[in-house]
Amino acid sequence: MAKPVVVIVGRPNVGKSTFFNRCVQEKFAIVDDQPGVTRDRIYRECDWSGHQFLLVDTGGILAQDFKAGDTFAKEVLEQVKEALSEADVIIFMVDGKEGLNGADQEVAEIVRRIKRPVILTVNKIDSIKENNNINDFYELGLGDPMPLSALTGSGAVGDLLDKIISYFPPLTTRKLTRDEELHGVDDEPEEEDLTTKPMSIAIIGRPNVGKSSITNMLCGKNRAIVSDIPGTTRDAIDTTFNYRGRELTLIDTAGIRRKNRVDYGIEAFSVVRSLRAIDRADVVALVLDASLEISDQDQKLASKIQEAGKACVIVLNKWDLVEDKSSGAMKRIAEDVKAQLRSLAYAEVVFTSVLTKVRVQKIVEACERTFLETHRRVTTGLVNQIVSECVALVPPPSGKRGKRLKIYYATQVSVAPPTFVLKVSDAKLMARNYETYLERKLREAFGFIGAPLRIILRSKEKQ
Repeated sequence: MAKPVVVIVGRPNVGKSTFFNRCVQEKFAIVDDQPGVTRDRIYRECDWSGHQFLLVDTGGILAQDFKAGDTFAKEVLEQVKEALSEADVIIFMVDGKEGLNGADQEVAEIVRRIKRPVILTVNKIDSIKENNNINDFYELGLGDPMPLSALTGSGAVGDLLDKIISYFPPLTTRKLTRDEELHGVDDEPEEEDLTTKPMSIAIIGRPNVGKSSITNMLCGKNRAIVSDIPGTTRDAIDTTFNYRGRELTLIDTAGIRRKNRVDYGIEAFSVVRSLRAIDRADVVALVLDASLEISDQDQKLASKIQEAGKACVIVLNKWDLVEDKSSGAMKRIAEDVKAQLRSLAYAEVVFTSVLTKVRVQKIVEACERTFLETHRRVTTGLVNQIVSECVALVPPPSGKRGKRLKIYYATQVSVAPPTFVLKVSDAKLMARNYETYLERKLREAFGFIGAPLRIILRSKEKQ
């Protein structure tokens, strides 16, 4: 069964993101005193008393009088309505300190039209003295208000979660068969099929390269707000859907500018979440603007991906803006991009255009191939054979005092990223260019396209 969906709605700055973060036990949504920080809807899994559900944070709905002055008011409202259409339970959050106002009345009108259970929640009730405004909210006609403080976790936070799960189907447990009672349940894990294993893709890049447009096209709906204004996306937005039998999660991220151009505050928090998305992802899609030169920021992002040990696909978007689209030009441009992004020279390059809907689906196909490559395992016998051939063809260079490195054997110890341990005479004698040579030969022999390789040296213990 699909997990129930619980959606938090309300006007700006009532504490929706603070409550969201408390429930998911992580500072996932950006919280700031500035109204309108959250724009897109953010999904995260929650667990309460054994019930699992999806909690959705949404942007604040502005009152009619203020919508004209906000660039994204219409888009935010569309995102909220999209979330409400999926909801099983709605949390309508209001501000207990400010009391009831016209914006709350307008949100209530929207919520009433959705035939779903609504829990009226009065936030920012940090003490008993602040309970005076609660009775005003009965005017909304949405039942008894539940006072709480999302910031401190006091009040009826637990009661609210209990009420949420009361609308869910009861938990069911499977009874053991007579044979299972006598002999136990076989918990032996089956060998994992990587072609159907859930996969997450972080979409990373500078502002305005088309990250949100790619996300929307791949998942088939307007999951993120798209605008020519840099910095439109602020949170890292997870979108999970079924793609050809595989559970796929796209992580759309905020555009990352150079550090000296980022002010402390909302944008700085957005950048941190974008970099964290790299760590959370199985594969990273680095999106570049095909019509622009590779920048220092692109190179820094490439280094971040490589340092994190993540599989990567390079996406050259806005291919429609390039005049020469011949196969020869594509090959030449791909080689030039890899030469400039040297830390990702192993990555596959995909040319796309969201505007003309060209090869966007190829991004997922390339990520799936890369996912398999980063989980590739090679037997110790084959690894030793290739390394021995490398040493015979090009012996390690002599180090200080004429000492030459000896490689006794090699083995692969892990995947994602593929990691190899080399037992050597003295790790200090390994030259960086020779290690690069061994990595290149391993790639030539076994592929590992899109996957970073790790080589760990272990010196032989002295007698």
